[in-house]
Amino acid sequence: MLKPAAAPDIASLKLLDDRLRWLSAWTIHHANHIRPSPDGLKVGGHQASCASMTSIMAALYFHVLGANDRVAVKPHAGPVLHAIHYLLGSQTRGQLENFRGFGGMQSYPSRTKDQIPVDFSTGSVGLGVAVTSFASLIQDYLTAHGMLPQEDRGRFVALIGDAELDEGNIYEALIEGHKHDVRNLWWIVDYNRQSLDATSTDRMFERFDEMFRSCGWRVVELRHGKRLAAVLDEHPPVADWLERLPNADHSALLYQGGTAWRKRIADDLGSAADAFLGQHDDDQLATLMSDMGGHDMDALVEAFDAAQDDLPTLFIAWTVKGHGLPFAGHKDNHAGLMNPTQLNALREAMGVPEGREWDPLAGIGDNARGGVQALIDQTRVAREKRPRKFGSYPVPAIAAPAGDEQSTQAAFGRILLDLSKAGGRLADRIVTTSPDVTVSTNLGAWVNQRGLFRRDARPDVFAQAKIPSAQKWTAVDTGQHIELGIAENNLFLMLAAAGLAGDLFGERLVPIGTLYDPFIARGLDALNYACYQDARFLLVATPSGITLGPEGGAHQSINPPLIALGQPGLRHYEPAFADELAVMMEEAFRLIDSPDGESTYLRLSTRNLRQMERSGDAWKADALAGGYWLREPAPGGEAAIVAMGAVMPEALAAHEELSADIPGLGLLAVTSPDLLHRGWSAAQAARWDGQREPSHVERLLDRLAPGAGLVTLCDAAPASLSWLGGVRGQRVAPLGVDRFGQTGTLPDLYAAYRLDGEAITGAVAEVLLSA
Repeated sequence: MLKPAAAPDIASLKLLDDRLRWLSAWTIHHANHIRPSPDGLKVGGHQASCASMTSIMAALYFHVLGANDRVAVKPHAGPVLHAIHYLLGSQTRGQLENFRGFGGMQSYPSRTKDQIPVDFSTGSVGLGVAVTSFASLIQDYLTAHGMLPQEDRGRFVALIGDAELDEGNIYEALIEGHKHDVRNLWWIVDYNRQSLDATSTDRMFERFDEMFRSCGWRVVELRHGKRLAAVLDEHPPVADWLERLPNADHSALLYQGGTAWRKRIADDLGSAADAFLGQHDDDQLATLMSDMGGHDMDALVEAFDAAQDDLPTLFIAWTVKGHGLPFAGHKDNHAGLMNPTQLNALREAMGVPEGREWDPLAGIGDNARGGVQALIDQTRVAREKRPRKFGSYPVPAIAAPAGDEQSTQAAFGRILLDLSKAGGRLADRIVTTSPDVTVSTNLGAWVNQRGLFRRDARPDVFAQAKIPSAQKWTAVDTGQHIELGIAENNLFLMLAAAGLAGDLFGERLVPIGTLYDPFIARGLDALNYACYQDARFLLVATPSGITLGPEGGAHQSINPPLIALGQPGLRHYEPAFADELAVMMEEAFRLIDSPDGESTYLRLSTRNLRQMERSGDAWKADALAGGYWLREPAPGGEAAIVAMGAVMPEALAAHEELSADIPGLGLLAVTSPDLLHRGWSAAQAARWDGQREPSHVERLLDRLAPGAGLVTLCDAAPASLSWLGGVRGQRVAPLGVDRFGQTGTLPDLYAAYRLDGEAITGAVAEVLLSA
């Protein structure tokens, strides 16, 4: 049972509701009509979307939320969140005045860009909702593992625009959450029945309560305010009519006002509505019919206070989009902005003196100010950003698994198994997860050692029945693997939540997620979302490329290295050998727990390669920087083969064959086109500031002649490496995969897609002949 809030001061909460509506509207107005616009572009904002949320957010932030509760605010209500922190004293007027300006408050709540504490970034609709479910699961995980005391637990709240419920990732998360019995969740729907382009479809909202209840949720509908509900109880024909009124009609009537309501009710109900209509003039009728549950402070507080257990709860709060503004209910109000005349009318109606628009409590009389200030002072939410914590665990040296021939995928599994057996703080903080491909991505041995996580322990039925199986997966609350269904969005949202554990809960985890490489694209929005929040994790994508052979084109990836090349906050490595992988995993673990770190993506293969014999460790630093010379070129060499990942045997064989005819031919092993490109781009930018330090890739290629030729080779889109020709203007013959794969043996596929020795030899001849 969660601790209930103090007795509500409804009158003060209503005044704070007004303040939030005013400050959010004024912030957006100032940015669009008062602040100079050097580029002449519309700044925008969402005054109507903010106005529909202010009552809900006032009740939450100034009455309900505790210090450990965390909220994902719907994107278009961002100005309301900033207004709340302005009242709390943790947001500055300068930031509000610079809304959507460079360095000012962001368009949508951002953990990394905003100065106020933001629990979850929002903006890509639906993802901020779904991530709260996985954050709740991570909270349970930390508690079960003794990392989070009961008194530090909290509730996770998502404030949802009703149109967000069209996003499929919400239902993927709903189903996954039901599997794991998630709790301490509130999802609050701002049901204003309008989206950007249209009004919400009526028939869907008749089903949401069924969908959520079937997944174990409590559903609370706040349809009418208390006053309207009482009147409707006295007039059943009007209540029945209003129940059937389509959303589009309802919005239009709210905008048109009392006269339109009267005519429509009289036309539809005739004499059955005479008593009802006779009790109200047009102004009263307009006010009464806009009395929605999501704006009734008494109803909101009563509903929130009644849900103080840990049962996940969906609140459907009926609201008016643009509540209290001149375009309330209009279908075009999503991006609508009040003009100066309308804004001044609102200012006067709210009692805000001209020139005091930014005063936090302007418009509140002296008699009421004390109660309002007391609510602000008593608010329990965090007022400042929590400091980020790093240095949670030491990273031990990671040895490469022994073996003359092995694949990087198999080596990954063996490294994790060795870490598990050795134990220690790093191993104890690792939490693995996978969308139903745990075995085929080589996590099975780790799970055998560390177990599946479930709050409700479940035995391995096959083991109990003594049925032979390589997988001995007992589900216990101390397990360290969270098994997911086949939904890549859920994988990346899980990695986002686990990767924010240090920020949200003060206890850093080391999340490792595995999936098949081509299916990164299925969860790309959620992956970008995780990186935007600077969640830290290790993503292991395997198997990859047409090297997967018989699996065929549906499972053979092409463009993930290009995705990684353009994804901020995600470092891509593609090792060819097990010792490279060991070094990269060690670095990935360091980056997760470092202030200057980021997440890491390892693209691995199932192809067994003969391992390299090394003389020393000098290669390691260059490999971590993105590439190293596997075969040194002669100074001023005329050509080099540049290869990455699983196709390294072809590159080595071609190098050996061609070296006799092309003395000084180099072989460059690229381990991260992403890091090479980053370094090159950064060095280019630094030169404008007078700095002349060359990047790593420039130093590597400087060993060749300026007019040398490069043959680039990768089991991926050829553009992953072909850009290297732009570093020093060298000629490039790019080899790679730019067509969908198919089934076949590796010799057949490599020949068909020009990744074999013959293709390399021909490409080297081409770059030399074109010199």
